[in-house]
Amino acid sequence: MDTHLKKPPYLMISILFVGAFVSFLNNSLLNVALPSIMVDLEIQDYSTVQWLATGYMLVSGILIPASAFLITRFSNRSLFITAMAIFTAGTAMAAFAPNFGILLAGRMVQAAGSSVMGPLLMNVMLVSFPREKRGAAMGVFGMVMIAAPAIGPTLSGYIVEYHSWRLLFEMILPLAVISLLLAVWKFDNVMEQDKNVTLDYLSVVLSTIGFGGILYGVSNASSQGWGDTVVITTLVAGGIGLALFIIRQLMMKEPLLDLRPYKYPMFALASIIAIVNAIAMFSGMILTPAYVQDVRGISPLQSGLMLLPGAIIMGIMSPITGRLFDKFGPRILSVLGLAITGVSTYLLAHVQIDSTYTFIIVVYTLRMFGMSMVMMPIMTNGLNQLPTSLNPHGTAINNTAQQVSGSIGTAVMVTIMNSVATSEGEKLMSGVDPTTLTEASTASMTQQALLSGIQYSFYVALGINIVALILALFVKRVDTSEKAVKDIEQQDETKTEPAMS
Repeated sequence: MDTHLKKPPYLMISILFVGAFVSFLNNSLLNVALPSIMVDLEIQDYSTVQWLATGYMLVSGILIPASAFLITRFSNRSLFITAMAIFTAGTAMAAFAPNFGILLAGRMVQAAGSSVMGPLLMNVMLVSFPREKRGAAMGVFGMVMIAAPAIGPTLSGYIVEYHSWRLLFEMILPLAVISLLLAVWKFDNVMEQDKNVTLDYLSVVLSTIGFGGILYGVSNASSQGWGDTVVITTLVAGGIGLALFIIRQLMMKEPLLDLRPYKYPMFALASIIAIVNAIAMFSGMILTPAYVQDVRGISPLQSGLMLLPGAIIMGIMSPITGRLFDKFGPRILSVLGLAITGVSTYLLAHVQIDSTYTFIIVVYTLRMFGMSMVMMPIMTNGLNQLPTSLNPHGTAINNTAQQVSGSIGTAVMVTIMNSVATSEGEKLMSGVDPTTLTEASTASMTQQALLSGIQYSFYVALGINIVALILALFVKRVDTSEKAVKDIEQQDETKTEPAMS
């Protein structure tokens, strides 16, 4: 049977939302502030301060695959309180850090607490609402998951321009404390536990090497180049570790990350579309600011404000899209959303040095509007096909896949942009007499070369978008009738009986 609750625990879900919001917001909050931190803490090398972002991403990427075990083994009350306490401690360390070492340690501790927030909230939502009403509930979750990271750069740009970077942590700290105190006071257990499940330490090691190596490699590839020895070494080690991790999970009766959800066709298709869509979405979030700031010379704060309407429309649309999903199913929404995304990506591939601010804002906002119609409906439809026992593993797979694919997509797009810009710059320079070059003409050619790189990269993103659109045509709405749900649960019980005995 589908084990959803008779009445959703709205207060508990609200507490979870606060915790998830601050952890998602924290993920993207620091990127704009890195130059200010370099000056304040007297850091000479940008690659050193970049570890505040890279390290956070690495810890999250390593721990998210283990979230399925944690959610299955421990009560949601104790897990959330522990995770929130760890996150709060990390935030306090970072806010009052006297040096870079303590600040980096604080970020790592933050990531350790934050990594379980998204999967935990999603699993509570899945057991709190019947499958036929999950769309609206997951739409609200999508609002937090998408809107919080999207408004991070704008908020960060404002704070860095007018206040100290420490305020980025100081404003999160009271929200984290409030969420922690409310959880201690009002949190209940709504999910079943399996205290007999054990942690396979070799799987943890292989997961760390696999996901950690890949994430570290691609995060450095955009700055160091794909031919860099460290990049190649970590990517190869990560690839081998990931392959061994997958093989081990398939051979185990109680895997750390159960890959059985991929046996369900709509989940498998949803996962592939989500991966492709994440690459396209994160690439746009990198390429658009690169155009606005580096080609047009607009300040980080102003560029953040230009991109803010897109973040707002995405947040507003997410719960609306969830309700539309419950009514019409995922295919029409995802096809329409990806079509809108494709048209807007094509328009962004044609931006010029003199494109108006209005054009940039409208097209980017239209792109975010299209994206908002895709991710949560597709993901919810896939999760609807899974039996309840596989929910923790399904959400862990989705979160891990998006984290890795988003990072790889960002690195590849930045590499393509830089490569085309360098090639175009050499072409422009080859037809000019060096003695006639002025500072203004050199800057103009550099600007034109970078614009060419951004335009080309958007065309690549358009190609990726078309792949997702074609895949979306094969999406079918999962049957959520009472009989269908019973069949799913009974089939799962039959499959797991030998393993349980």
